[in-house]
Amino acid sequence: MIATIPHFILPGAVADAVALWSRAFPDMTVEPSDDGDPPACLRVIVAGQPVILCDGPPVQPVGFDPSDSLLISCERASDVDRIARILARDGLVFMPPGDYPFARRYTWFADRFGVNWQVMLSTGKEP
Repeated sequence: MIATIPHFILPGAVADAVALWSRAFPDMTVEPSDDGDPPACLRVIVAGQPVILCDGPPVQPVGFDPSDSLLISCERASDVDRIARILARDGLVFMPPGDYPFARRYTWFADRFGVNWQVMLSTGKEP
């Protein structure tokens, strides 16, 4: 099987990111993804999507581009707002929660670790 798994390097912040994300996604699972040698990596399942989080050198030559994001599709508008309230705190909001021509409820933001999120009310047409 061939799979695509998003991979994020969060220098010194993996444990904090897991703590924050698990508040937004209470059913998130976490497991080690390597043998424990630095850089330590974790495999998390966020809303059904595997994601690899690794510690890394304190200075990375590149950052995250806002267009590189995790898209979360929710069945209830209240979940869009709840997830955004938790993850966007101390982050950067690009588009505040609201109704847009392409979605009845949508928001786009970076969490405090620089990971970009798009959270929307499901249209029923997402893959």
